[in-house]
Amino acid sequence: MGVSLKDIAERAGVSLATVSNVVNGYRPVGEVTRQRVQRAIDELGYTPNLSARHLRRGRTGLIALAVPELTNPYFAELADVAIREAAGLGYTLLMENTAAERGAELALLEGAQRHLIDGLILSPVAIGREEVLARRARMPLVLIGEGVYDVPYDRVAIDNVAASRTATAHLVALGRRRIAFVGAPPGGDRQSAHLRIRGYREALDAAGIPFDPGLVVPTEQFGRADGEHAMHHLLSLDHPPDAVLAYNDLTAIGALRTLARSGAGVPDDVAVAGIDDIEEGRFSNPTLTTVAPDKRAIGRSAVRRLVSRIEGEGGPPMHVQPSFHLIERESTGPAR
Repeated sequence: MGVSLKDIAERAGVSLATVSNVVNGYRPVGEVTRQRVQRAIDELGYTPNLSARHLRRGRTGLIALAVPELTNPYFAELADVAIREAAGLGYTLLMENTAAERGAELALLEGAQRHLIDGLILSPVAIGREEVLARRARMPLVLIGEGVYDVPYDRVAIDNVAASRTATAHLVALGRRRIAFVGAPPGGDRQSAHLRIRGYREALDAAGIPFDPGLVVPTEQFGRADGEHAMHHLLSLDHPPDAVLAYNDLTAIGALRTLARSGAGVPDDVAVAGIDDIEEGRFSNPTLTTVAPDKRAIGRSAVRRLVSRIEGEGGPPMHVQPSFHLIERESTGPAR
């Protein structure tokens, strides 16, 4: 039979109410008494029943993280951080893969699972501001990424414009002048892609390099195959680029494959950079220069903001902007 609060109270020589206050944090307890209770907890090996605690507060102890591409290593790495952070705060995190589909995002947003989860972290792609504002569910919501603006919910996202500007400026500093962007959205979705294109254009403008729309290649998705096909197109141009900034690392790795098969030297003929710092880029051939967002800060901040709202924190919505930094690897170098 497990250790009970009564057992702890008898060992510590305090009341059951005092033990409950220490374990659950209901009321302040004097430091000497708190240490006595904690000592008894450690000696008896007591483990709190988190499920029971959540149920007493009218909660399930479950939260969800919904991402558009669970197979994307970036989201997998982010999920790993979020799962660990949630566990440390006494919550179990469930994963949802929306496949960037509007219906799936709306179902989550409108609370299709509100009887199961206490709150939701969502990376929106297919829905917009008006749909978020119209949501009927009352469970707490935290948005990650650059999907929606000006809504009354906490948001955690890096500065995508600055991240792309930094990567492009790095290529410019290496002497590159025909810099392509791979991964432009074909429609109006993927606000993060629009922001990264804006940063790319700002860096070109700052360097006095005219913007060439023919060097911006739309892709349906943002995976390896998309980068591979986009690079084929760029190499077929009369004046191919001498550098490529990809929307993300997966797209950049696809571009590297095409360049390798074409016989083009990387970085001598074409320099390549991505964004996300996924593990695959550290082992590609050549290794991939990238902009590394602080994924640990993104995952931890999103979970902490959500748990704070679940547990009653009020106040205006917060925008948390984790840092990023450029990692130079083998895929970029000075132009010939």
